Amino acid sequence: MMTKAVRIHGKMDLRLEEIELPEVGDDDVRVKIISDSICMSTYKASVEGADHKRVPNDVADHPTIVGHEFCGVIDAVGKNWQHKYKAGQGFAIQPAHFYKGSQLAPGYSYQYCGGDAQYGLVPIETLLTDNLLTYDSDTYFYGSLSEPMSCIIGTFHAMYHTKPGSYEHDMGIVEGGKMALLASVGPMGLGAIDYALHCDRRPSLLVVTDIDDERLARAESIYTVEHAKSLGIELHYVNTSKPEFGTEYLRSLTGGTGYNDVICFAPVKSVVEQADAILGFDGCLNFFAGPTNTQFKAEFNFYNVHYLYTHLVGTSGGNTSDMKEAIEMMTSGKINPAAMITHVGGLNAVVDTTLNLPKIKGGKKLIYTQIDMPLIAIADFAEKGKTDPVFAELAKICDRHNGLWNAEAEKYLLAHAKSI
Repeated sequence: MMTKAVRIHGKMDLRLEEIELPEVGDDDVRVKIISDSICMSTYKASVEGADHKRVPNDVADHPTIVGHEFCGVIDAVGKNWQHKYKAGQGFAIQPAHFYKGSQLAPGYSYQYCGGDAQYGLVPIETLLTDNLLTYDSDTYFYGSLSEPMSCIIGTFHAMYHTKPGSYEHDMGIVEGGKMALLASVGPMGLGAIDYALHCDRRPSLLVVTDIDDERLARAESIYTVEHAKSLGIELHYVNTSKPEFGTEYLRSLTGGTGYNDVICFAPVKSVVEQADAILGFDGCLNFFAGPTNTQFKAEFNFYNVHYLYTHLVGTSGGNTSDMKEAIEMMTSGKINPAAMITHVGGLNAVVDTTLNLPKIKGGKKLIYTQIDMPLIAIADFAEKGKTDPVFAELAKICDRHNGLWNAEAEKYLLAHAKSI
């Protein structure tokens, strides 16, 4: 069958093309993709092309489909997998399957599987590692966000601490401890705030920093100080660009003892060094942000490493268990990562959006792969609605949901948008 797909041919060379998928074989599962959220990792792959660790060296001759945060419906199942999957089931994919140690992943490495397409064939590695996950919901954008949320969840699980005299690592953040999320009001930071407030192992103090008052105000309007207080959490939003709210102020919020857990969401030297400076005894710093600079470096206080047992970890992606946790928390209403999304578009918007991603303000860009629609900010729906009744209605729907993208808006868009 024919499908439209966005493929990478080389550095900064993405193309929306129509390609032919092979017939469904005995070991194949074909999927219809409904939504894909664009990740900065896809931009990084676009910049690096074949130099990227997940993009094949021969991508110029055998282009691969991009997009790895996708969700949809299983369309056809080969006989060897009919015991496990059936047509009509919802699905989400954990792309990081690490089959036999391989870095191959849907959205980077495969000619016929990626999120920015109408249809795809699931790689055998994904099936063998049980990373084609059934998704029992008709709200598809949550399924797309389960991948980035799994990265956040994995980060929280990767934090570790030790007890005096013990060499065993106690995994996870300190329950009832002091936590700081630095540069944390971008899309992934918002997801981390949501998870920190609503997971089953919460801090007693949560400090969220950034250098932009507008972004901090938006975060506070979604995850309020009052709501956090009702959960037993003291929540602070701090603009660290202001001299009076620097490192000393952040430490003062802990009573001077420092933080048990700090996550850094920006690959910025000063932010990393501030994260180190606010760690308390046995404090764990997680460097979440993935730099494009292979020589990115920052200073770390090794006196504190030796005498205060501070330590550093880094995470890149979640695992299957993390993704299942994300899906369960979203579909049960425990978390609502819709705050991550600020723009919505169709498959035709993917190339320009991905190649210009760092220049487009806001949070995540959500793509519906079966429709033709330019990328539009949710905040601009009302203006667009002056000449387009579909956007007028979408603006009303989003207004009813605190300005956030939501299941009602998704269903309305899919019912009224132009097919690609």
